[in-house]
Amino acid sequence: MTGMGLVAGRLSLGETIAIIDIGSNSVRLVVYEMLARSPAQVFNEKEMAGLGRQVATTGRLAEDAMERALEALLRFRILCEAMQVGEIRVIATAAAREAANGPAFLAKAEQAIGQRIELISGGREAYLSGLGVISGFAEPHGVAGDLGGGSLELVGVDGDRVGPGISLPIGGLALMDKAKGQIKLAEKIVREQLDHHPQLAAMRGKDFFAVGGTWRALATLHQRQSGYPLSVMHGYTVPARDVADFARLVERADASVLEAIDAVSSARRPLLAYGALVLDLLIKRGRPRAVVISASGVREGLLYDMLPEDERRVDPLLRGAQDYNQLRAREPRHAADLIEWVQRLVASAGLPDDPAGRRLQDAACLLSDIGWRAHPDYRGEQSLNVIAHAAFSGVDHAGRAFLALTVFHRYAGAKSDSPAAAGLRQLLTPRLLERSQLLASAFRVGYLLSAGMPGILPRATLACVDSRLVLRLSGELHALSSERVTGRLKQLAKLLGREYEISLG
Repeated sequence: MTGMGLVAGRLSLGETIAIIDIGSNSVRLVVYEMLARSPAQVFNEKEMAGLGRQVATTGRLAEDAMERALEALLRFRILCEAMQVGEIRVIATAAAREAANGPAFLAKAEQAIGQRIELISGGREAYLSGLGVISGFAEPHGVAGDLGGGSLELVGVDGDRVGPGISLPIGGLALMDKAKGQIKLAEKIVREQLDHHPQLAAMRGKDFFAVGGTWRALATLHQRQSGYPLSVMHGYTVPARDVADFARLVERADASVLEAIDAVSSARRPLLAYGALVLDLLIKRGRPRAVVISASGVREGLLYDMLPEDERRVDPLLRGAQDYNQLRAREPRHAADLIEWVQRLVASAGLPDDPAGRRLQDAACLLSDIGWRAHPDYRGEQSLNVIAHAAFSGVDHAGRAFLALTVFHRYAGAKSDSPAAAGLRQLLTPRLLERSQLLASAFRVGYLLSAGMPGILPRATLACVDSRLVLRLSGELHALSSERVTGRLKQLAKLLGREYEISLG
């Protein structure tokens, strides 16, 4: 197949790539815009085939599950052809790996999808899960745990390195099958399986990165219960003790109560108690600092594994922000001017300039003009919602809130508010909120001077000089001085604790 050419609203830097994951619970197709450090998903579809439903007790894939999986693969083949996908990778995991009729099923599956299928080992599944977490977070330290239908993978992650991994046969479907629906028996099975593994000791005092749909569903319930102001799953972080308390609540909950919660799909609900049980016992044994939900797992790890070394070193947050800038800003080149202009102001004001704060600042500059097409009254609110819920990786929820609020106030002004903005403020420390307000105020001056076009800001310098905030406009730029510019400069100077001055020399 050949990749699509330039498509409106899409970057055209490479061929689309699809990954099809034949898992124990679901068969999923994800099509990515290109092979990149921060790839956007063009299409995402799944079939809850339940291939691993009976493997633990019968040793075989159920006929009806295989039929659903093969039908899904035929459908995925047609969709990939319609989207002119450039490259297709197909992997199969625990159910096909463990079942006696797995080879026969995979032969039919290859005919259905028209591609070779890679049957990955438990060790490689753990490795790819670790790479997925590395691809999705900035410098992760701890242990990644990927709970599927057939198995649980545990693997250490340390910055950009993946440690030794293990695969245990206690996925949700396998556990429910072995325990015959008895949660007490399931607990005994899990306890036996978790004995004497170094990966559990490795998570002590560090983060546990929870991968897999069942754990994401639990996190969704936790967010709803706690009134959390952001519905994004990736990067959702909760102290381990709180997670353990909640997991025990779910273990004991009446099934009819869980089924009444519409936030979780009906196919996922029977697995919640088993996922909660595994998570509870992992926390008891491993004693991590916090549980961090990861939307990046085996599929993203496979993409990351395919990247050249120089692309792996790219900052995923900044790459994602650059993509938004390229696709949505009035003039993408303006962002480079704004980054330098803001950095000069920050340095002259003597404000903290740590690497973590600098990357958020640069990302905010890249995202600062993405709302210009909206009606002026709604640019701030629209930008806030887009940024807060964008498929960014390499940023935590506080960072998301910082970026969303900065661009919201860049459009709406410092005194504007909304329920969404008020909720996101709860995620910021006072210091980070203060920096967001300062940056938004600087943007309001910069955009009024430049109209979002390159070439102006390098000649309209803004810097703190002693007790003054000085805007220097030279030559023909004298005419840019106006009452509105003066008003916004005055607001910025107040935030910096300085007097303002416009120099026309």
